This record gives sequence, structure tokens and C-alpha cells, in this order.
Amino acid sequence: MAIRQPVVSVLGHVDHGKTKLLDRIRGTSVQAREAGAITQHIGATEVPIEHIYKVCKPLIGNKKFNVPGLLFIDTPGHHSFVTLRARGGSLADLAVLVIDIREGIMPQTIESIRILRQYKTPFVIALNKIDTIQGWISEDGRPFILSEKAQQEHTLEEFNEKLYKVIAQLAEEGISADRYDRIDDFTKAVALVPISAKEGEGVPDLLLVLIGLAQRFLEGRLEKGEGLGRGTILEIKEEKGLGKTMDVILYSGTIKRGDSVALGTRGAPVVTKVKAILKPKPLDEIRDPRDRFESVKEVNAAAGVKISCQNMEGVIAGAPFRVVKGQNDPSVKELTEESSIKIETQEKGISIKADAIGSLEALAFEAKALGIPIRKYGVGDITRRDIVEAAYGDKENSVLLGFNVNITKDAEDEMPKVNLKVLTNQIVYSLIEDYQEWVEDTKRSTDTDMRSEIAFPAKLKILPGCIFRVSKPAIVGVRVLAGRIRPGENLLTSDGKDAGKIKSIHTGEDTLKEAKQGEEVAIGIDGVTAGRQINEEDILYVDLIGSAIKPLSKIDLTEDEKMAMEDVIALKRMDEPFWGM
Repeated sequence: MAIRQPVVSVLGHVDHGKTKLLDRIRGTSVQAREAGAITQHIGATEVPIEHIYKVCKPLIGNKKFNVPGLLFIDTPGHHSFVTLRARGGSLADLAVLVIDIREGIMPQTIESIRILRQYKTPFVIALNKIDTIQGWISEDGRPFILSEKAQQEHTLEEFNEKLYKVIAQLAEEGISADRYDRIDDFTKAVALVPISAKEGEGVPDLLLVLIGLAQRFLEGRLEKGEGLGRGTILEIKEEKGLGKTMDVILYSGTIKRGDSVALGTRGAPVVTKVKAILKPKPLDEIRDPRDRFESVKEVNAAAGVKISCQNMEGVIAGAPFRVVKGQNDPSVKELTEESSIKIETQEKGISIKADAIGSLEALAFEAKALGIPIRKYGVGDITRRDIVEAAYGDKENSVLLGFNVNITKDAEDEMPKVNLKVLTNQIVYSLIEDYQEWVEDTKRSTDTDMRSEIAFPAKLKILPGCIFRVSKPAIVGVRVLAGRIRPGENLLTSDGKDAGKIKSIHTGEDTLKEAKQGEEVAIGIDGVTAGRQINEEDILYVDLIGSAIKPLSKIDLTEDEKMAMEDVIALKRMDEPFWGM
């Protein structure tokens, strides 16, 4: 059975070394004139098995593999990962999660783990920057298991301390991980490979682990599809002299110049002709951007290439493409189904936008997991129409979340005219956290407003000999001198200090919802200790908020209630002269 090379995506937190690792794999560890040792395509880096044999020789000797090499996605990070979709799942067969050994798990690391779980993608961890360990002796391109033997004892102690700290952090995220050379069953533990992307140390170990996992567990998935090409659109770009082009990953079959292709859009697929297929020239010339690409007649899977077509109107990143025999090819209908965005919507909910299909679905996945309803969704920048449509509905759901998108000028002009909260972020779970924080703030504001409607001015006195419990909560006997008191209301002392919150009101064995002027009751007060903040015969007031004063002034208050309110106003204005105005 002929098999293709697995597609490997690289994820991790910013500055943890994703790009440096890819640069190293792309060729900084080989002679510049070794044309063909590593063939780089736009959007992907192909690492042939011959190069892996050469790099890994100290580890494997003359051992051979069935897998023809590795195809690394050349746009690292969690964002590119969710953009890469194939058949409704992840395009990546494997992933490398890069973690800085000094910093450990960071926000984008956590998001990467969540995404890998969502797509059920097997992954290994590259524990980068081991060369920064104090006293570490580096040697260019040396395997880690050989490098470890060259280190002094105090250096290894510091290394192991940081290693086990990361392993513990991973365990908190539900990931069982260990050094790759200590794992017996790779189906039960995630392999952790210490590396230095800068020095190339550990890169042979990483390549070997990836090729070994691919051969042992993924051969069935890697069966080389014959016939018409299938792939995923990675990115849409304007290319000088070519106009609009698309970077694609071809994961099955063959694509040729002149082929008819169906391209995914937001609606019906576009069926068009391939004008050009471009790939970089040999490695020794890739650094010259003026002569970067060469035209080829055909490409076989798996590969990353740039394609120019006659018509690309409406084509979106993350959508699939198919080589077809014509407009009526059954694959066109299949493409429509695969391009469709499957997000559950509700009559009442928020709106979401993202830059690509995969990232939109990742955002919706996180929202659904937290019970956040979605009413509308879309791919692309936030437009005026999005603002208008998202603002329609109740206040609670007048929210628009945007992942990795811009806000157009006409949308910005529209925003002040509507009651809408727009939140944007480049990290999915951070965007969700921003939304949750906004919900809490809004709820607190709403609760405060509601409390102002029911919190009447009130005055009460702690009766002598009636302190029944000192704290947690303090229980004291009081007489209501003015107004009414209810559980949940905050109290003030006669000098304006916090006197806790009423937890409960009792008379005998009965629990009361409120106590009115003239009644003597026992109340539980949270947040204070009798004998410290409050004492026998103290006068207390129900605390009010500034926005409540005007509405209360319009209510038919009793004289005692008016006096109690005036007392509270006087206390508040000792610190804030314009309070309640």
C-alpha cells in the first residue's frame, strides 16, 4: 500500500519557538546547496525521509520506514490549525505543541490543548529552549539522549526540575506526559521531547518520534489517494503579477494545470479552471523573493502549493477544494455539504464572527460547551450589517464576538448608534473569558439597579443585651426605627462605615422576608463582628446607591424614611460631595 507523508501542524504560545523550530526543520541544519534534501512549498515544508535518515542516523543506524517523510504546515500556531479542515475534522494528522521550558504552560498553550482535544489530533510536545538551562553544553544538531549525557550534574538537576514542573502543569490540564524515551505505551502518554530549536539539539529525536508514531498508528489514514485531487484552502492572497491566489494543502490525489476545480465559498461552490500551480525553486534559491516560485504542470499529494484560478470570487480560507470533471460532477454536491458551517443556533443568543470556517467552529464549540447560545454567525470582518443584526434583540444577547477579525470603517461608524457590545480577541478562550466577564459586570449592574428599586431608606437600633452571636454571622436584636429592612441589604454605621449585610431576619422560630418600622426582630449580619464594627445601642442605616436617590425622592416616603435617607446622604457626602445628585 502506497502511503503519503503525514501533515504535521505546529502549535504553541507566542515566542515559545514555533517559527524557530520550523526554520530549523526547513533547512538551517543542512548545507544550503543540498538541493532536494528539503523541498519547501508555500504554506508547507516537505521533509523527505532521506533527510530524516541523515539527521536521525545516530539514533536509528540503518533502520528504514515506510512513511515517505513529513509535511509540516508552514504557518505555525493554533490559529492556522483551526483553519485547516478536511472532511469536517482536522487536516493535520499529527501536531507538535511547542512549550518554552522556562515559562511552561501559557494561555495559548492551553488553547492549543483544547483545540487538539476537540479535533482528536494526536500530538507530541517539543519542550524548547533547553540551551537556556544554566551550564547547558550545546552541540549543533545533537540528539537529546546524547546531549543529556554530556551535561554536568547541577545542570541536569535544574533541567529535571523544570521538566517535572511542566509535566505537573500538563497533568493539571488532564494531559499525562513523560519524556519520549521513558514511555512504554504511546497510546496512554503524550511524548515529551526536549529540544533547542536554536541549536538543533533534540530535533533528530522529535523527527524520529513523529515518523515512528505515523508509521505505527497512522498508516491506514495515510493511504495515498489516487485520482482527482482533494485539499484544503489555507489562505487567499494577492500575488504580484498573478492577482488573487490561494495557498492550499493537497492531501489526496493529483492536481494538474488546466484541471477543473470546485472551490468552497459561503454558498454554492465556484467551479473554475486552474491557470497555474506554483512551488518554490530548489532550496539554494528560495531566499530570493524576486525569483521565488516556479510553475509546474502537476502536483501529487501530500503537498503545499500556490494555485491561481480563473475565478475565485467568494472563496474563503478553511474551505475545501476538489478537482472535478465538470459542473455536474457529484463532488460538487459533496463540496457544498463539506463547506457548510455546522453551528447550532437559537432564537435568542449572541452573534459571532471569525476569519475562517475552522476558527468559527472552534469559537462556537467553546461557546456551546459553556451554554452560551448563538443566534447568528459568519466568516470575515465585522461589517455594518453585522452590527445592525447583532444589536437586534434583548440587552443580554446584544453582543458580537469577533475572533481574529477586523472591524470595517462603516461598522465602527454604526456602533455608537446601537446598544451592542463588541468584543474581539485573537485567542478563542480569551474571547470567551472576556464575554463571561462582561456578563458578570452586566449582571452586577442589573442587580444593583434592582436593589435600588426595593431598598427603602431604613434606620434601626441594636437593642441592649441582645447580641446573641458575635460573628459568622453576627446575630443581634434590633428595633426598626424607620422604613423596612430585608435580607440582602447592606448596612452602614452612624459614621458611614460598612456594617455588613443582612443575611436573615427572625422572630422567635419564624424567618421573615422583611421587618417594618416599630418591629423588634433578630437579624443575622454577615461581614462584621459584634464588639468590633457594631455594638449594643448602635444606630444603623440601610445603605443606598447614588442612582436610587432621585427615584426614591419621587416616592411617597414617610417623614421617618425621609429623615433616614437624608442621614445616609449626609454620611455619603462626607467622602463624595456630589453623591446622589
